[in-house]
This record gives sequence, C-alpha cells and structure tokens, in this order.
Amino acid sequence: MVQFRPGSHVSKLAALLSFVGEFPFQSLGLLGSERVYKALVVKLCAPEVFHNTQTGDELTCRLFTVTGTGRTKTVRLYRKALPILEWVHPKAYSYYMDAFWEHHFPGDLQHLDRNHRVAEAAAVCMQAGMELWPYLLPKLQDKDIRSVVLKAPSLYLSRDIKRVSGSKTNKTAFTRLTGAVFYPGGCYGIYNTRDAAMKWNGMGEIKTVHHLTELARLNAGIPMVDSAILFGASEEIALQSFSEKSAGQRKVVQPDAAYQHIHFIPLSDFGVRQLRILTVPNWKERILDALFLPETRSYGIGRFEYDACVDGGYVFSHLDGDLNRLIWFKEAIEYIPGPFEVLCFPHQVEFLREYLEGRAVIKTIGLEAIEQALEIKEADIFE
Repeated sequence: MVQFRPGSHVSKLAALLSFVGEFPFQSLGLLGSERVYKALVVKLCAPEVFHNTQTGDELTCRLFTVTGTGRTKTVRLYRKALPILEWVHPKAYSYYMDAFWEHHFPGDLQHLDRNHRVAEAAAVCMQAGMELWPYLLPKLQDKDIRSVVLKAPSLYLSRDIKRVSGSKTNKTAFTRLTGAVFYPGGCYGIYNTRDAAMKWNGMGEIKTVHHLTELARLNAGIPMVDSAILFGASEEIALQSFSEKSAGQRKVVQPDAAYQHIHFIPLSDFGVRQLRILTVPNWKERILDALFLPETRSYGIGRFEYDACVDGGYVFSHLDGDLNRLIWFKEAIEYIPGPFEVLCFPHQVEFLREYLEGRAVIKTIGLEAIEQALEIKEADIFE
C-alpha cells in the first residue's frame, strides 16, 4: 500500500503532473534524488493500492505510464488514476482535463518538447519555493490596475497567460515563452532551451514582452518587463540560441531586442539556488552593495559594462548569469585597456574561462555568501 500524503514524493509528482501534463523521465532528478524518483515511477507503473492519509479513501490502479525512449521518454498519469487528482486539490482534475484535451496528448515531437520545456521550468521554480499551482493562483486580468499577484514569488504558465483575454492570444501564439515569474518589484519572462539551441522567434518575443508588460502593469504595478530567465543544460548551449533563427525569418532578431537582461539558470540544484537569489526584492543592488564600496561602483553609467573599478582594475559581476551583459562586456574589453576581473560562482568558472579566452581574471564567491547577504533561508517548498 502506498501512502498518499502531502509532501511525499508520490503526491509531489502527481501535483506537478496536474498542471504540466507530462514530465521528461531523464529530468526526474530536478525533483530530488534521481535514483529515488526513477525507481518510484517504474514501481508505480504497476498496480498499487493508494491510501489517502487525510481522508482515508483508497484507490487501486497504476499511477503512471511511461512512453518513448531516450530524450522523448515521458511520464504521464495513467487514465484510471486521474481520480487521484481530486486528492491533490478539488480543482486539479478539472484544470488537468481542460488543459490536456481530456487526457488526450498529441503524439508529435513538437508538442512533447513544448510540454517538457514547461515541465522542467516548473520543476525548478517549485524547488525554489515559488507558488505555481494554477488553480490556486489569483487569476490575471487585463481590465484595470489592481494588486492581483501574490507578494511571494509565483509562476504563471504560458498556457494561462494566453488565456487572460481571447483577444490577446495571437500576441503570444508563436512565442517560446514557458511562463512568467512575478516577484516583489519585478517580472521575468521564462524560457527553457534544455539541451539544444533554441530558435528564438524574434518578433514573436517582442510582442510577448509587450503583452507581459501590460499584464505586469495591470496586475502587479510593475511598469516594465525587460528581463528574462533562460533555463538550460549549459551556458554554451544557451549562447548558441542567440544566433538561431526561426524558419522563414529573413534576418536574425537577437534576443536582446526583446529583453535587456537574459539571466541563464542551469537545470540543476545550483540553478534552484540562483533562482532564489533572482527573486529577492532589489536583489541586484543588495548584492553589489555587499561586494563593493560605493565609491568604486559604476552604477551603470560607465563607458562599458562593468560593476566596479577597484585598484585600477575593472570588475564585472556575472553572479546573475546575465548573458546579454556578458556579451557586451566581452565585446568592449577587446578595445579597452584593462586589467579586468570577472566575479562568478564556482560552477560558472569553466564556461567563463573558455568564453573570455583569457582576457579577464576569473574570481569566485560561494553561493552561501550571497545567500547570507540576501538573508535567504532554506524553506519547506511543499507545504
């Protein structure tokens, strides 16, 4: 007998599937121990008796079904197990059936990859402690200026953003957007390039930013959306995405035409911790204030992208993983005399050494130091 209780591995994965529909088998490690979750999924592909510890109800069935191979291997709820969504939340079943065509999934690779992009992004946001259950979040609207979004960081899936108004659907129809994160003082467009370069639809993303800005203004009092979070397997792959273009485009529209800041977040435990940092109110100024004396800082008005001038050397912080700023920094230091230093987290060192080709000294700071400066504490993410 399997105990279905809040916070358990079983209820956690069932709750996630209630709004992402399916999850890539190869990415189960994003939820915790890869070995534990893969063993759990395989086990629950066979019939089991599930006991709801809160109500005493029982259900006998297979919980999961796994189809595909390799990168396309995907985990879904078994049809006869769908009543278990009522145990997750009274609204979970109706949301799931409406979002996923009454439990009928298109068989093409494009839909599968899209669902996997959304699922991985949602998993990292969940691990970072965000509010993200669509049937519990306040619904966005596009009529009046109201204080709608939660004070805590929250993820709205692209599916629900498109449904805010039928007249707005065409504005996000061709975007690679997987969702939007609202946090105190800001909003990010959320993308996931996974383990392959993502083809940006330049004009589609520009329209999406305009739509997100409108929603942020009306629902959170945020005047501008100029930042995005790009999840992916590696920064090398993420940078390749900057030169990709969609089929049929006559010229490349770079991602920075839509977003001034694009923060790369790895699909890993490190990424979860970086994401927590990027959703702290006024995080950037608080980090720079902790790192540099006021008289050394550039305050964004230097002649190129750097954050402080210390002992005659220019210091650039890549702690936020901002790929746009990194590209601009590299372009500038080819023509400006140094010396240059780049401050980063340990897991970013290898990429920066290769990308900057020895033009700057790489120095590191631990994630723990920044978390302490921002007063970030470990929390129960599945209450």
